[in-house]
Amino acid sequence: MSGSHDIILHHYDASPFSNKVRLLLGLKGLRWKSVVTPNMMPKPVLIPLTGGYRRAPVMQIGADIYCDSQAIMAEIERRHPEPKTDLGASWPVNIWADRIWFQHSVAIIFGSLGDQVDPAFIKDREKLSGRPFDVKAMAAAAEPAKEQWRAQAGWIESALASAGIDYLGGAKPGIGDLAAHMNIWFLASVFPDMADELLQGFERLHQWREAIETIGQGDRAEISGADAIQVAAGAEPADVSLGHDEAGGAHDLIGKQVIVSADDYGRDPIAGELLAATSQRIVIRRTDPATGTVNITFPQVGFIVREAT
Repeated sequence: MSGSHDIILHHYDASPFSNKVRLLLGLKGLRWKSVVTPNMMPKPVLIPLTGGYRRAPVMQIGADIYCDSQAIMAEIERRHPEPKTDLGASWPVNIWADRIWFQHSVAIIFGSLGDQVDPAFIKDREKLSGRPFDVKAMAAAAEPAKEQWRAQAGWIESALASAGIDYLGGAKPGIGDLAAHMNIWFLASVFPDMADELLQGFERLHQWREAIETIGQGDRAEISGADAIQVAAGAEPADVSLGHDEAGGAHDLIGKQVIVSADDYGRDPIAGELLAATSQRIVIRRTDPATGTVNITFPQVGFIVREAT
């Protein structure tokens, strides 16, 4: 059974966004509890915890819930600052890897898989994105996407070579490295030979990749979803004293009922009372019969807050 201070990661092994979080847990040398969530709906454990957010991963610490890998990694860094991993331009690198480079990874992988993609998965991702998950269109785009993918991998090579550094943030690995590595891991986990082909000639990148892949994923122990729900129900969310971004547009909604939703895909509305809106994070409080009261944190970048009507 987990305690209220344990890190519980709701994830699945093939999730690239989950993998970079697992690597951060390894880099920090942390113990954590694993709840494997399905890669498509229904998600009967995750939804009561998040109020509707369905993307993996989600981190739970007691009755505090963190949605999106950006918010998860920032909170791990805040709670466990050594070794320091928020180095250089980590967060811009993370957004680039999550959004621009990832879209080329998706086109290559699913376009190459073609008819092998589970129809149920296609339907689920169409509901998640709100648009067709067109494998035939991805197949047509796969070859041009390979050129785009390799060009972006080349940025890593040139960054390491031009600065004479081992990692994107300098002498030690950081969040930016784990984020940039995500798309390489994702492609290599499905098509290893293709990944090797697209990375030919990038000697600095190969050394960097090998170093990251020796990090490990920390001390993982499996628990059940029922146990995770019980942890939330038996805990109280932490006090929120983050302050507010007076220059931001959401500060006047503090204490009001709001709706939070992603701005790209998986735009399921999550309702709650707005507790904090800093320049980097959004925190709401909500109550569910299964979990009791929880606080849910989202990053500012990638999410929208509006007053509930």
